[in-house]
Amino acid sequence: MIYQRSSALFEEAYQYIPGGVNSPVRAFKSVGGVPVFMKSAKGAYLTDEDNRTYIDYINSWGPAILGHTHPEVLEALKLQAEKGFSFGTPTELETEIAKLIVENVPNIDQIRMVSSGTEACMSAIRLARGYTGRDKIIKFEGCYHGHSDSFLIQAGSGAATFGNPNSPGVTQGTAKDTLLAEYNNFEQVEELFRLNPGQIAAIIVEPIAGNMGCILPENYFLQNLRKICDENGAILILDEVMTGFRLAFGGAQEALGIKADLVTFGKVIGGGLPVGAFAGRNEIMNYLSPRGDVYQAGTLSGNPLAMRAGLKTLQLIQQDPDFYTKINKTAETLDFEMSKILNEKGIQHRINRKGSMMSLFFNATSVSNFTEVKNSNISLFNNFFHQLLDQGIYLPPSGYETWFVSAAIGDKEIDKTLEAVRNFQY
Repeated sequence: MIYQRSSALFEEAYQYIPGGVNSPVRAFKSVGGVPVFMKSAKGAYLTDEDNRTYIDYINSWGPAILGHTHPEVLEALKLQAEKGFSFGTPTELETEIAKLIVENVPNIDQIRMVSSGTEACMSAIRLARGYTGRDKIIKFEGCYHGHSDSFLIQAGSGAATFGNPNSPGVTQGTAKDTLLAEYNNFEQVEELFRLNPGQIAAIIVEPIAGNMGCILPENYFLQNLRKICDENGAILILDEVMTGFRLAFGGAQEALGIKADLVTFGKVIGGGLPVGAFAGRNEIMNYLSPRGDVYQAGTLSGNPLAMRAGLKTLQLIQQDPDFYTKINKTAETLDFEMSKILNEKGIQHRINRKGSMMSLFFNATSVSNFTEVKNSNISLFNNFFHQLLDQGIYLPPSGYETWFVSAAIGDKEIDKTLEAVRNFQY
């Protein structure tokens, strides 16, 4: 059994950790089987507890854009650790990374650091409500903004209607203020504004959806969201926890030419350590405590280890003028060559990709919203996942997740990945 130690570790973890994991997708519930326990990572590779190595296409779900344990980031962390892990006071380091982000991301004047993407999105929603004096928000089916109560909502009886809780513990009172629409369906957004005049504080959206697989905005969808927010005095929040500093140094706002009122960040800006942030124009951010009345706080916000790793990561990206060209070219090659192999095998599929984010759907038609994602052949994906895993290719263990290509993946890794795809038996 090639996952012998992982199986034993999972059995032990199951006794002490709910479901044996500290985040649900790690449990392999979607794809079946026992999750693989990793013990180390370097560059493009993970090493499991049975000493098998894998080419990594999750990269800690996005943060490891440089690859794992980049030597310069590691050295920066070592130096910071010697100075202290956490102070609970302001540090110059927080201002350094804040200045770098504000000076390079369009349409933001100030940024507040937090400890997770969930916290960033939750805080951005609270700020939008405090700024507008309104209660309701619009989110999109299949978009994930963390596990705050306001976001754990499923569609109601109609597509453009009030949502219902999709997790026990979320109250109906909370759910009534979250309105649901289908991603890429602007007509439903228009209907929600018509039905709720003067009540909608904000729209929150992933500019490139990444938690139902990689789904791209179509037909001026984001531009129309910008326009309707302007017309109705609502706040447009771009959730760039995934896309921030991955699609471009200025994130999706730069890459897609869209202007946000508030932006949330995470992943890349922490260099692999726990981090989140939300940012916006002065007129909105000044509503935030301690200057304003909208309260938000965090003991480990701006943690010096996370700030140091994030700052070094961003500096390394910024110093390489060809960084995004190279990483996007790697993903493009994987996309094109993998699709060619699957076509030769006669396997119906679609690959959605933007920059170094991509997803493979076993679907005969285009995939542009959550309903179309759910129509994909998930059992075929699960088979594909396990066959590639056995050949040393670590994909996201769910057909509803995005693959992330790192700068550490080169021709050798792409060739090995494509060979594994050629060996796929269905």
